[in-house]
Amino acid sequence: MDTHMDPMSNVLSLYLFIGVLPFFVSSLSEKECLLQKKYTAHINGDVLITGIFPLKYMEIQPALPKSRDYSFQVNYNFNNYQFVLALAFAVEEINKNPHLLPNMTLGFSAYSVGQKDMMHFRNLVVSLSGKDFIVNYTCKRDCQTIVALTGPSGIISSQCATLLDLYRFPQLNFGRFDPVLSDHRPFPSVYQMARKDTSLAFAMVSLLVHFRWTWVGLLISGDESGLCMLPQLREEMNKHRVCTAFEHMVELDSFQNPLEHISFNHIIRNSFTNVILIYGNNDFLVSVVNTIGRYLTLGKIWVLNSLSTLIFAMRYFLLNTFHAPLIFSNNHAEMSGFNNFIKTVNPSKYPEDYYLALVWIRSFNCTFSESSCVTWKNCPANASLEWLPRYLFDMVILEESYNIYNAVYAVAQALHEMVIDRVEAQAVGNGKKLDFSPSQLHPFLKNIHFSNPPGDEVILDEPKKLVAEYDIVNLWNIPEGLKQVVKVGKFSSYEPQGHQLSLSEDLIEWPIAFTETPQSVCSESCGPGFRNSPQEGKAACCFDCIPCPENEISNRTNVEQCVKCPDHQYANTEKTLCLLKSESFLDYRDFLGMALVCLALSLSTLTAAITGVFVRHNHTPIVKANNRTLSYILLLSLNCCFLCSLLFIGHPSTTACILQQTMFAVVFTVAVSTVLAKTITVVLAFSITSSGNRIRQCLVSGMPNFIIPICTLIQLTLCGIWLGTSPPFIDTDPHSEHGHIIILCNKGSATAFYCVLGYLGSLALASFTVAFLARNLPDTFNEAKFLTFSMLLFCSVWVTFLPVYHSAKGKTIVAVEVFSILASGAGLLGCIFVPKCYIILLRPERNSLPGIRGETYSGRKNPS
Repeated sequence: MDTHMDPMSNVLSLYLFIGVLPFFVSSLSEKECLLQKKYTAHINGDVLITGIFPLKYMEIQPALPKSRDYSFQVNYNFNNYQFVLALAFAVEEINKNPHLLPNMTLGFSAYSVGQKDMMHFRNLVVSLSGKDFIVNYTCKRDCQTIVALTGPSGIISSQCATLLDLYRFPQLNFGRFDPVLSDHRPFPSVYQMARKDTSLAFAMVSLLVHFRWTWVGLLISGDESGLCMLPQLREEMNKHRVCTAFEHMVELDSFQNPLEHISFNHIIRNSFTNVILIYGNNDFLVSVVNTIGRYLTLGKIWVLNSLSTLIFAMRYFLLNTFHAPLIFSNNHAEMSGFNNFIKTVNPSKYPEDYYLALVWIRSFNCTFSESSCVTWKNCPANASLEWLPRYLFDMVILEESYNIYNAVYAVAQALHEMVIDRVEAQAVGNGKKLDFSPSQLHPFLKNIHFSNPPGDEVILDEPKKLVAEYDIVNLWNIPEGLKQVVKVGKFSSYEPQGHQLSLSEDLIEWPIAFTETPQSVCSESCGPGFRNSPQEGKAACCFDCIPCPENEISNRTNVEQCVKCPDHQYANTEKTLCLLKSESFLDYRDFLGMALVCLALSLSTLTAAITGVFVRHNHTPIVKANNRTLSYILLLSLNCCFLCSLLFIGHPSTTACILQQTMFAVVFTVAVSTVLAKTITVVLAFSITSSGNRIRQCLVSGMPNFIIPICTLIQLTLCGIWLGTSPPFIDTDPHSEHGHIIILCNKGSATAFYCVLGYLGSLALASFTVAFLARNLPDTFNEAKFLTFSMLLFCSVWVTFLPVYHSAKGKTIVAVEVFSILASGAGLLGCIFVPKCYIILLRPERNSLPGIRGETYSGRKNPS
């Protein structure tokens, strides 16, 4: 040993000596023994692995009560001591394996480091140079350090890489996968043990979607890792329509400012969200729990990306139920025997472990033997780490511990392959120093691909790395104040779509503020029958619920657009389902259809009865007047008019559609042209006295009778053109009546229909005009007045028909047309023939020549 002391060594000795004083109230011998353990945990070996672990942290405390001045106190995080135990467990397991490094033993040295603790650079230099620092001594080791384990924070690894990359010294990061460290240009010597976290954003958003949490807050670390994760979260949230109540990127230094605590508290409380998604490294998450978490102990659900953080933060969960965090932890296999190994660890078994000795002193009140710093006294029998409260040390195997275990095996595998590759190198195990540079280990580490003892694949080459799978864990508070980590689900991107997330909701313990699964939405869901209407100026998740329009439905919640029902279906009253429409037409069995049929048959029967009366009394003067033949033709045509209306009633067919329009047009043309012929006959009859034999010849020859075939032929021509170009056909009307499809006859060519109707109207107008002009001609049998009234009624019916026809819908259109046919026909029948039947049947004395002459004479004497 070299007893030479340099000034730097004296300063460091004083620093180390003062550093332990706040933690102990023990005797000087105990302090001296602890100083001899050099603030490390150490196991000898031919080659060493250096572990840089966050075993201590800085806690801010007021210098005085109600003082604005703060001091920093160093405390230890013994939960992270599991990292040291995982390193020791793996090293011992490998040293016992005769097939792996058979002629070489592994050892390690573990050092404590806190973030921004510059002493870890000196620890690195001391370890890598092969020198251990002891007060008043500088000792040189005969073993060689070949690799450094750093983490779990990527910040610590990047700080260490600043020094280690100068010598291409291999560095293995055992924390969560950090995209910053995956850039090999600034970090060529850093390897990450964790699987890639490329599916973490999707996994977190899948959890939100599963619980329909669409209104969440984001707290993201303001480092490079957070900057990489934030766009991924935004993309996945946008895909699944999850909105952010707030989005806050927080620098780690911000937590040291009390004003920032108030600001965070204000943002979260005013967001009205029940779910907060938090992403960051362990130091960031610890700061979140340590600061903001104390003010938000109830009514919030936090989704985190690290289990080890919550285990460390359990000391804040003792008094109440926290915000029921759901944590994504990398899924890993169990390390067989590790729990039993932890239970058997004690300072006597590992005398060079400073941290283990510190735990025994502080937790079990043990003291060193006065004669030795190796033996102990006043210790409980079979004292074990298992006895410690969970907030001090938890037996749950952390993912970082599993990564350390894999890292040690990866180093051993790489070293084993390098030794085999260099069989000509200097033999190991014969007392001579292994002669190789740690930088020569890189080619072997890059190509590492093996299965560890639990059966998981270990790959260090990043492009070949597998994507991480996640366990979703929850903290149970049973009994009150004692937390239990419970696995409630799993996410695997290797599962089929739709089955990647699996949850056991009945295992989740929610905050005491909720009696059922919590909801976190900006607006309550719009149920079936409604659609979302975005609120102006707000996020897409904030909306109003608007009922679906007529004949549109929505059968899911939170739809943006209602779906229109097909033409053959209609929406129910709740606007949630499209129902099949029933066919509807003017049926004989309907009340309206039955009424029209009865009316048509009654009018047809009445017409037949009048015809019978006229035939029986065909030799009477009143029947002979104004051309008996024309009266018979008119009665026959009117009867056909009444009967053709039956073609409009019942289920339409192609034949019925064609016949109903042509029959209607032709028979009414015959009827109206007959009225025109009768009117002209009256005019000719009263013109005989003034025009002589020529008019009489026209009347005797039956020239007015030619009007009927001529007018009918013109109408037949128009109907032929109609049928030849665009004939009527069966059509459906799905819109006029709710829940029904109207089956009706389409007119085909509307132009042809109105030409036929217009021609019929022209004949009627001509008949009305002639009859009106002849209404006052003096004669016993002048029926011009009756013809005038009949045509006036006929024209009125069809003029009224047009606007009513165009305003009606569905089968009402058919009913209007049928009623117009019957009304106009009844008008002709009633005005022309009913007065004559009255005389024939009830006033027969007036149906004789003496009666007629007497009436005529009296009428002439009193023209009024």
